[in-house]
Amino acid sequence: MATNLAIDPCLINEAKALGGHKTKTEAVTAALREYIRWKKHLEFVASFGTVEWDEGYDYKAERRKELERDIKRRQC
Repeated sequence: MATNLAIDPCLINEAKALGGHKTKTEAVTAALREYIRWKKHLEFVASFGTVEWDEGYDYKAERRKELERDIKRRQC
């Protein structure tokens, strides 16, 4: 999709140089991906403390069960 944007040429050139990008499109695409990754990260961090913790959950027992299931599947 072609889009015309007025972006500061100094920012584009610096982004291209830092990222090793050959084109403006590569630099902008990488910047957008990083922006999206960062925003998702912030959402994840904001969720800390909002999930209830089950004190009775035994993750080691669950790992053992999963390992046993995998071993049984491989025996077939």
